[in-house]
Amino acid sequence: MERVMGVRWYAALRSSFPILTWLPRYNLTWLKMDLIAGLTVGLTTVPQALVYAEVAGLPVQYGLYSAFMGGFIYCIFGTSKDITLGPTAIMSLLCSEYIGGDPVFAVVLTLLCGIIQAGMALLRLGFLLDFISHPVIKGFPCAAAVTIGFSQVKNILGLKEIPQQFFLQVYYTFHKIPEARVGDVILGLCCLFFLVMLTLMKDSLGSSEDEAPLLVRSARRLVWSLATIRNALVVIAATGVAYSAEVTGHHFFSLTGKTAKGLPPFKAPPLSETVANGTVITFSDIAKDLGGGLAVIPLMGVLESIAIAKAFSSKNNYRIDANQELFAIGLTNIMGSFVSAYPVTGSFGRTAVNSQTGVCSPAGGIVTGVIVLLSLAFLMPLFFYIPKASLAAVIICAVSPMIDFRVPVQLWRVKRLDLLPFLVTFVVSFWEVQYGIVGGVVVSGFMLLYIVARPKVKVSDHGVLLLELDSGLNFPVTEHISRLVYKHALHGETHTHTHTFNPAADVLQRSWSCVCGLSVSPPRCLVLDCAYVSSIDFTVVHELTELLKQFELRGVSMIFTGLKPSVLKVLLSADLPGFRHTDRVDQALQLLTSINHYEQQF
Repeated sequence: MERVMGVRWYAALRSSFPILTWLPRYNLTWLKMDLIAGLTVGLTTVPQALVYAEVAGLPVQYGLYSAFMGGFIYCIFGTSKDITLGPTAIMSLLCSEYIGGDPVFAVVLTLLCGIIQAGMALLRLGFLLDFISHPVIKGFPCAAAVTIGFSQVKNILGLKEIPQQFFLQVYYTFHKIPEARVGDVILGLCCLFFLVMLTLMKDSLGSSEDEAPLLVRSARRLVWSLATIRNALVVIAATGVAYSAEVTGHHFFSLTGKTAKGLPPFKAPPLSETVANGTVITFSDIAKDLGGGLAVIPLMGVLESIAIAKAFSSKNNYRIDANQELFAIGLTNIMGSFVSAYPVTGSFGRTAVNSQTGVCSPAGGIVTGVIVLLSLAFLMPLFFYIPKASLAAVIICAVSPMIDFRVPVQLWRVKRLDLLPFLVTFVVSFWEVQYGIVGGVVVSGFMLLYIVARPKVKVSDHGVLLLELDSGLNFPVTEHISRLVYKHALHGETHTHTHTFNPAADVLQRSWSCVCGLSVSPPRCLVLDCAYVSSIDFTVVHELTELLKQFELRGVSMIFTGLKPSVLKVLLSADLPGFRHTDRVDQALQLLTSINHYEQQF
């Protein structure tokens, strides 16, 4: 017994700390591959963290503050060997809508997001993500990519004082084109050209061939490596050019400017803020200002990360625990708030790099985290000279793959109605990103509710009427089913439960309708096929009670067939008047025949 209990405790421990599942098998080969992957991802993470902080409206060092904690936390609590946590374009854009460029608001948002996500994991509320449909998931990133990409055009052109709102941004960007700085334009276009060329070169490599000559394979690896760290190469080269211009007294470029030096202090997140005029903004005021962001950002962060984890676990043949992933993201954000991070999630681009370089375990994230920490410790003074145009070029190239023109084509070909939530999400997101997501979810919800409230019902005539239901019987469908029964079986009689009938006429109707079943005006017997009905609620049971009374008053019968045990149990416990049921439709027809024969005799 003690041994069994010990095994159960160890299994529970491994479930809570997934590191225990792979650490005992760790070896030198895994260490080598994790070092290579972690270093490669680290060189990708540093420039991306800088540019995503720009998208979030924060000083660039906050991108690096947000980029290292995930590697350490996820190594212990994560279940995917490939995924990397850190700043992303979508999360940065969402955060910019709520924090207003205020680092204190960003850190408080990170803390609250982490608490909400960890709480969802402990309460196992991950199923809430199932209510965000695929068209919404696809529509939002497309709009976000356009919004983020165009927001960087001003930095490519070297323009200033451009509003943040998308439509105003478009207007003022074109209005101020004559004010563009030549140095920023040339440098930005050169960076864009270099990034696009390296991306195309990497895409053209295809799969490596083991039988290819050593020189060819070496060239492939070199091109792949350079293309993988292309963001770092562009930022380093542009910084060198800008530094050379600055030391010679030529101010050709708009620079990032002063940044905080060194590692962020590990301290409790600030729960209030004192502004320049001495006013104290309390924690409750900050939470109120964050508003809907406390719902949108945690959900979108989890959705993005789990979708990436599922994609790569399927590709590399292993399983993940979605609830554990939710907890790992939540804990990362909670701990990140102690180092002044803003909310993070899984990054598709960096996860792809991690997988392609052959990472063997989540330990690769530790190497990435160390690279970011080293950058914070020793390279921060050099970040002063990073041109904004080079960061803008990196952002534009990073978000452009998120614009997928195949999605609306596929939706049109598969189910055109699903274009509606996609378009609502896409269009409204240009006004406010969070409204686009909410709008798409609401439209998807109404479409789902309509399907529930108006299920397909097949009506056929087998001498008596047969109604075949194709979904559950829940309260939204009550009126629809009742209307169909009155229309086809009770022949348009006024839907009232106090209607009275002439007994003599009722006998004639009963005889004529049940024996012939052909007249249009008399009531008819009905078989209700419930083979596909898996649930039923009290509202439907109440309506069925009234319908059975109406059938009895009119001298006709309604028989249920194919009831599942759970549904039959509910109906039997309701003690319905005149309730009859059979296992199959043919049995119901035979039962009605015997009832008709009996009534003909008496």
